[in-house]
Amino acid sequence: MSSRTLYRKLVDSHTVSVIDESNVLLFCDLHLMNEYTSPQAFAGLHEKGRDVPYPGQNVAVVSHIIPTHPQAVRVIQDPASALQASNLNRNCARHGIPLFDTNDQLQGIEHVVAPEHGMIRPGMVVICGDSHTTTYGALGALGFGIGTSEVEHVLATQTLVYRLAKDMRIRVDGQLPTGVTAKDLVLMVIGKIGAQGARGYVVELCGSAIDALSIEARFTLCNMMVEAGARGALIAPDQKAFDYVLARAVDMAGAARDQALAHGRTLSSDADARFDAEHRFDASEMSPHVTWGTSPDQVAPVTGRVPRLEDLPEQAQRHSAERALSYTRLEPGAALLGIPVQHVFIGSCTNGRIEDLRAVADVVRGRRVVPGVRAMVVPGSGAVRAQAEAEGVADVLIQAGFEWRKPGCSMCLAMNDDVLGEGTRCASTTNRNFEGRQGRGAITHLMSPAMAAAAAVTGVISDVRTLVANHV
Repeated sequence: MSSRTLYRKLVDSHTVSVIDESNVLLFCDLHLMNEYTSPQAFAGLHEKGRDVPYPGQNVAVVSHIIPTHPQAVRVIQDPASALQASNLNRNCARHGIPLFDTNDQLQGIEHVVAPEHGMIRPGMVVICGDSHTTTYGALGALGFGIGTSEVEHVLATQTLVYRLAKDMRIRVDGQLPTGVTAKDLVLMVIGKIGAQGARGYVVELCGSAIDALSIEARFTLCNMMVEAGARGALIAPDQKAFDYVLARAVDMAGAARDQALAHGRTLSSDADARFDAEHRFDASEMSPHVTWGTSPDQVAPVTGRVPRLEDLPEQAQRHSAERALSYTRLEPGAALLGIPVQHVFIGSCTNGRIEDLRAVADVVRGRRVVPGVRAMVVPGSGAVRAQAEAEGVADVLIQAGFEWRKPGCSMCLAMNDDVLGEGTRCASTTNRNFEGRQGRGAITHLMSPAMAAAAAVTGVISDVRTLVANHV
């Protein structure tokens, strides 16, 4: 057999049949569902009189529409949202599908819940009606988002008609400087290659800088590669990945464990595997990044400036930037440092894990959220929330003036009542800064948790490296 990339190994091992040179029928090890992409799929299934043959390989989570107010019992007040949640409950009960429901103590964001409970393992194919399913590439699993009609097909067959992608390799070597995180790294990469720079590709990330990242940092990296148009993101599993999974996959024991580890060690691209495109970056040259526009690739170092339209190389870029600056109310050439913010949001499937909350606590310990800024922390899951409380991280955040919320997607996409008002500028740890993403007319600046924490205690976009250096 010819040399293969990690991506092709995963596809080949899950191909049920070859349809043509561009499409295969792919077996899916795990199908994740949420409340807003599954109702039509279940309805179609029931109209055709079909059942779910593999209920144990499907898992559902109520995450996008759930309120995050710190109430003992959460009640979804919006009638349409409440109907979505109740429909999901009913459909899961009918078919025997596990569900993390509204008041489940372990409920959370699907892309946080699944790996923390050992559901994601190296070599798997994982699909979900959500684009950020690329997250699972951090563990050497091929994850990608699908549409509603595809959700129905997977429920009925546990397979998917899958169009093959091209291979891209992004190598990042060197050491990330102090104050620079995986979020900064991925924002920089997206800024360099563009919002469509990986369109049609599955991206494999490698290099000494990637090897040095924690698994939670790798989740952040793979999660946001979809913002460069990637159809998937992969990191070859190493000992860190195996240790992460074994600590959580309580069912992996004995011969099954040994077999899984042996298979996991084969999951890397062959030395002479060919990639269709390649990029290289030096981690040591990176700095904290902040978005200035309405696309994740409209980004710059925090010490930089909003670009001048005449300095952009293409007419399309100039037109896009002009529209973005009109929306974000920024002037070409303006410094990013010192831009006032009225809101800070810490959370999402990109940065709602315990490592992210610890980073925020490290910055704000002994400081206070400034008057005029509302700062929210929404843990990625009930387990993350409980761990933060047990470690004392939650106390630090509360003492600093942050709202300590219940888990959920929350203000990442404003599908619940966590919505920003017109013209409110938010320092956000989320993954998208599109027009209206966090509320009609709201302005989003994407950044790392540490950078968002710095904005909370200064009231402006700040360089967290300065705060850390001066912290006593």
